Amino acid sequence: MNVADILTDGYSRIQQTVHAAVEGLVPDDLHARLDDGTNSIAWLVWHLTRVQDDHIADAAGTEQLWFAQDWAGRFDLPLPADATGYGQSGEEVAAVRVDSGDLLLGYYDSVHEHTLSFIRNLEGHALDRVVDEAWNPPVTLGVRLVSVLSDDLQHAGQAAFLRGVLERR
Repeated sequence: MNVADILTDGYSRIQQTVHAAVEGLVPDDLHARLDDGTNSIAWLVWHLTRVQDDHIADAAGTEQLWFAQDWAGRFDLPLPADATGYGQSGEEVAAVRVDSGDLLLGYYDSVHEHTLSFIRNLEGHALDRVVDEAWNPPVTLGVRLVSVLSDDLQHAGQAAFLRGVLERR
């Protein structure tokens, strides 16, 4: 297995978990929150996709699909266009609403495919490239890709947990 194969496997696990958490849910379930301080499935999937889109586009030197494919217009959220969910309030979390899971999955799948097309050709030394000098030590591409993978798997797992809670009600 090479680096690209390992990353492809990891990112594909996110996709499987996202689909399992979202498919077949009605809007009320997508927006349900256990209390005012928690996230909904819609917010979790939107957020993990926005972060992945933002970070992969930056690393690949491409435009975010959020803008390039007008997902921002399709979602039409009452948030700043460049919002990714980082540091949002409970009210902002509640503002992430969709008419169906198809919109969430469409955006996620587009970002997933863009991610795979980027990582497919990566070789070991490419991972040493510094992509963010705002941190000490600076963040390399390898660290960034693993960070997004880890964060996204956690959020996808949270969405799956929430779906389980909702199904048991």
